[in-house]
Amino acid sequence: MLTFDITDKDHCRQAGSLLRNLLPDAPLSYLGKLLASGHLSVNGKPAGRDTLLCAGDRVTLKESAKTKCFLADRPSMPDILHEDQWLIALNKPAGLAMHRTSVAGEPNLVDLGGNLVARRGEQGKLRPVNRLDRGTSGVVLLARSSRSAGMLGRLVKEEGLGKIYLALANEAFPADEGAIDHPLEDKASVTRYRVMCQGSGGALVALWPMTGRMHQIRRHLSIIGHPVWGDSRYGGRAVPNCEGQLLHSFRTTLAHPATGEKLDIFAPLPEAFLYNLRRIAGDGYGALLQSLAALEPVRQDLQAL
Repeated sequence: MLTFDITDKDHCRQAGSLLRNLLPDAPLSYLGKLLASGHLSVNGKPAGRDTLLCAGDRVTLKESAKTKCFLADRPSMPDILHEDQWLIALNKPAGLAMHRTSVAGEPNLVDLGGNLVARRGEQGKLRPVNRLDRGTSGVVLLARSSRSAGMLGRLVKEEGLGKIYLALANEAFPADEGAIDHPLEDKASVTRYRVMCQGSGGALVALWPMTGRMHQIRRHLSIIGHPVWGDSRYGGRAVPNCEGQLLHSFRTTLAHPATGEKLDIFAPLPEAFLYNLRRIAGDGYGALLQSLAALEPVRQDLQAL
C-alpha cells in the first residue's frame, strides 16, 4: 500500500483531485477503475471522486506495477482539481497569468494545462471558461474543445456558476456578516460577506459576489476600509513572500454541460494564505480550517449583470 498523510496544504482537496495529481499521466479511464474498485481509501474506507479530504486524514492507494509506473515524483504543476473528457479545473497560483503576455517565455495557466494534456499524447486546445486576476488564486475552469467551450459558455451565461471566495483583509468589520452594495462602473454591484474570524490585525472573510464586475471583491472591500492583504492597487497591506493578493476562489459549483450532474470543485488554500491565516487565528486555526467545508457557494444574480 502507498500511504499519504493529508496536511493543511491539501485540506479540502477532493479524493479524485489527489489521485489525478499523484498519477498525472494516467488515462482518465484508469483513474476511474481505481476509484470504482476501491483501491483508494481514506481512513480505511473506500473513497469516491468527490470525497473531501481534511488535514489529519490518512489516504492509502493499493500498490501495483502499473500504478507505480504512473506515480509522479513531485507535485503536479498545474494543480488539477477536476478532470473529465469535457473540462479541466485547475487551482491557479497567485502571480500566474491566465494567458500569454507580452513578456516572452513567461508561464501562463492555459499553456501549462495544455502542456500537461499534450504530454499524455492527447489532442485539444484548452479554452478558459472563467478567469481570475493574475494576483488571485483558486478555481479556474478550462474547456477541452470548442464544443465543450460553447456548452460551458452558454451554461455560465444562462445559469451562472456558484462561487465562494476567501480573503484575508484588515480586521474590525462592523458586523459579522452583511452585504456591500455599491455600484461599480455605474452598474449595480453586490458582494455578500461573512467574517469567519478576526484577530492579530487581520480577518478571514468568506465572500459571495452576487454580481460580476471587474475586481469587484477587491474594490468592494477597499471601499469599506478592509482591503485584501497584498492588494497594492486597492490599498492592501504588503505581505512578504506573496506574489499576489490573499484572495482565493475556494469553491465553484456548476451543472455539468454534458451529463447534467452537479460538479462541486474545491481548491485548497495556498501556503502563503495558510501561513497568514495561522497568525490571525491563533489557537482557533485548526477548528477554523475544519469549518470551511461547510461554506456553500451562491450563484450570481444574472439579472443584475
